[in-house]
Order: sequence, then C-alpha cells, then structure tokens
Amino acid sequence: MSTQSTPGIDEPGAHDHPSRSDGFVRGLSGLIGGPLGDHAVALDRPAGRERRFWTAARIVLALVCLTLALHWVQKSPCQDGAWQNNVQYTRFCYTDVLALYYAEGLNEGKVPYRDHPVEYPVLTGYLMGALGLPVHALGTGDPELNQGQWFYNLNALVLGALAVATVAVILALRRRRPWDAALFALAPALLLTATVNWDLLAIGLAAFGLLAWARSRPALAGALLGLAGAAKLWPLFILGPVLMLALRAGRLRAALTAIGSAIVAVVVVNLPVAIPYRENWDRFFELNTERAIDWGTLWYIGRYLDNKVGSPDPTDLGPFEWLNVNIPTLNVLTYALFGLACLGVAALALAAPRRPRLAQLAFLVVAAFLIFSKVWSQQFVLWLLPLAVLARPKWGAFLAWQAAEVCYFAAFYGELLGAATARPVFPEGVFVLAATLRLTTVVVLCALVIREIMRPELDAVRGTYLDDPDGGVLDGAPDAGWLDHWRHRPAQPTPEPVSP
Repeated sequence: MSTQSTPGIDEPGAHDHPSRSDGFVRGLSGLIGGPLGDHAVALDRPAGRERRFWTAARIVLALVCLTLALHWVQKSPCQDGAWQNNVQYTRFCYTDVLALYYAEGLNEGKVPYRDHPVEYPVLTGYLMGALGLPVHALGTGDPELNQGQWFYNLNALVLGALAVATVAVILALRRRRPWDAALFALAPALLLTATVNWDLLAIGLAAFGLLAWARSRPALAGALLGLAGAAKLWPLFILGPVLMLALRAGRLRAALTAIGSAIVAVVVVNLPVAIPYRENWDRFFELNTERAIDWGTLWYIGRYLDNKVGSPDPTDLGPFEWLNVNIPTLNVLTYALFGLACLGVAALALAAPRRPRLAQLAFLVVAAFLIFSKVWSQQFVLWLLPLAVLARPKWGAFLAWQAAEVCYFAAFYGELLGAATARPVFPEGVFVLAATLRLTTVVVLCALVIREIMRPELDAVRGTYLDDPDGGVLDGAPDAGWLDHWRHRPAQPTPEPVSP
C-alpha cells in the first residue's frame, strides 16, 4: 500500500550541495579548493538551530536583491525619459514600462481600457493603472515631478518584490536544494530584462500557484494560476500538465478543481472590463491575431533563409515570407504546431516509465509555445526561468542557455539601433545567428528534460526527493490501475515515504 508523502519527510537524502552533485559546479569548485567538505555543515542545520545568520536561503535572497539592484543601475540611463540620440538602444536600457506610461495615456490620466485600449491582458492593465494614475495625480500638482521616472521606479519596486517572492517560492519548494534558487537569482536574463515589461507579475502569481498546488490546495492553486493567466496568457498552459498527471495518478478531482477555479478567476477579473469596454478589452486579442512574424522567432530565421524578404514580386516568395504575408495561415500553423507539441507532452506524461514531475512538463509546454510562436520578445525568457530551475536544476546547460540569451540581447539592441537610424549596426546574419543560438539552447534544454523523464535516475531532483516535491496530492501517489492495464503490465508499487 502506498501513502501520500508528507512534506519534509519524503526526502531520501540530505541537503544537496552543487559542488558535490553537479558535475559542472564540481569542476569549477576546483578553482577555490574543491567540493564542500564533510564538516562544512552549518548551512544544513534547521532554522531553529542556526548558529550563523547567512544560511543558504538568506544568501540566495541577498543574491537576487543584488541582481535586481544591478538591473536598476543598468536601466538608470533611461529613467528620466529623455531618450535622445537613441540612448535607449546604445545603453541597452529600453523598457516598455516607461515608454507605455506615455503611449497608453497614463500621463494624461486615462484609465486603462475605459479611456484607452491596452495591448495586454487585464491584470497587467490594472497594475498599470493602479501605479500610473496616482503618479499622474501627484504630477498634476507638481509640474517639476518627472512622472515617467516615478512610474518606472514604482513598477521596479513592485516587480522586484515579485522576483524576490519567486525566489522565496523556489526555496520553499526545494528546501533540501536551496542552491537551485541561485540559478534564478543570478540569471543574466533576470539582470537584463526584469523590468523591460510586466512579465514578473504573471511569474510571481504563477509561482505562488505552483506552491499552492504543492501544498495540496488545488482550488487556491487554480485561482492563482488564473490570476497569472489574466496578466499574461502562458500560466494557463500549466493546467494541461496538471490534468495529465492527475489523469495518470487517478486524482482527477484535484485537477478539475484547479481548472475550475482558474476559469472562475479569469472570468471574474475580465468581466468588469470586457462587458462595458469590449472594444478596448479586445485589443490584446486583435493585436495577437494581426501581428506578422516578429524578430528572433523560428519564423524570422526562416525568412532569412528564404532570402526573399521584401521581394517586389508577390509570386516569388519563399515559404516563410509567404506566411508573413498570409497571417491567418501563419496563425493556424503556429497554433497547430503548439497543439501537436502539447499532444506530445501529454503522450510523454502517460508513456514515461515513471510519472514525470509537474515542473518538467510545465517547462516543456511553455518552451514549446515560445519555440513555435510568431512573437518571442526579449523578456519572454523570464517565463522559462523558474520552470527551468524547477525542472532541471543543473548549471552547465542552464548557463549555456543564459549565454545565448545574453548574445541575443546584445544583437537585438543592435537590430533596434539599426532600424532607428536606418544604418545597420552589423550584418543581418549576426542577429539571425544569435536568434538561432537562443532557439537551439531552448530546444536542447527540452531534449535534456525529456531524457530525464524517460530515465528518472538522471533527474537531479529525484536524487534528493523520493517523488515530486511540487506534486501536491500527486506526490507519492501510485499510477491509476487503468494505466497498467493499458500498458499490459502488472501494477508497479510506489516507494514508501522514508524519514530522513
């Protein structure tokens, strides 16, 4: 008989130390004296018996604060809004947050959706209004106040707090692997793109949704994922893996509860805008339907390979350039490919020799969406960061991916500067190469995650935890009987939880 594991007692091993368990970190540790020794155990003591202030969790939280502070400094040349001589591109400091304060009419006191259409889902628009309208009111009485700078800094504080909260959630989900959270805290992508847009709002809410699911609170998890999906669409994709894993474990009630509460949350948040201001509310969906192939995507790389961009002869277009002209067909193709990828992830969830972890499948689904999407903005890398940390906390491939993202970041700003000045900074092939490296590293990460799903003994998290620390009601649950019947094999026993 199998019982559900209890958080804190289902781990077969002690705290993980990357210098011992991660080959990449172990190799680097030779530069500073080698892996952690057997007597260096101060960081492993429970919180109540700590003799040192700097525990692993506190170090990681301090690191993310340092990363966010450096990000603020990196964006500081743009904070006054006086973007002369393309400083926003030459100093790599462009941010939608400041630009859209003016573009969305917040500087004129316009209420999002009521007075002006907004290109984002409603919860993002709510945040814009909640921070922007008080700044405008304050600036009305003080003409010397730089409203745009105040708006940016208020958003930086809120988004920074959400980033710190996300790290805290990762630490809570990986209490025996606290250094995993350092992958997020020190990620170059976070340093470069944290406040480019409002993506950290959805990321923070989605992280709390995953934590609620891990604590076996499906209704709360669904509500939080629904709120996250009302800020950016992608967190709703996580509900697909939840459903498939629950189907495999015979725990559909919990999954359906989460999905139902997510639907309720999305509806409740959207209705106050969708009913009275339907046309302005619909702007997000219209924009995504009408957009052509955007920079840096799989489709953009294909256009370059076509070598037919801007051809004056409409009958002499390569396949990717033809898709760029025929946007409805492009939309259908991108949705179809993403749908096929989701079916593949669903099949993987059922066919794997052991039930995959939730974070592994969630990472694959969100990565597939980005790989096949016609839009892949620079800050979308943030969507994958917490999922990559939870799915595959290994430093080598993670840092290779982050290096590719840094290269793309630099190439992207070169492309922006070239477009603004009508003088290319470098040949187009350089930007396409950077986009290809980014795409390739994400695909490689997907392949590595799939490999560890099919060979669970390679999974670093399963080397520390007995089953799935993010699984909630699924953690430690046996596969449903129908699955073994479908596979024509005897039911496999689930390992009993063990005390540390």
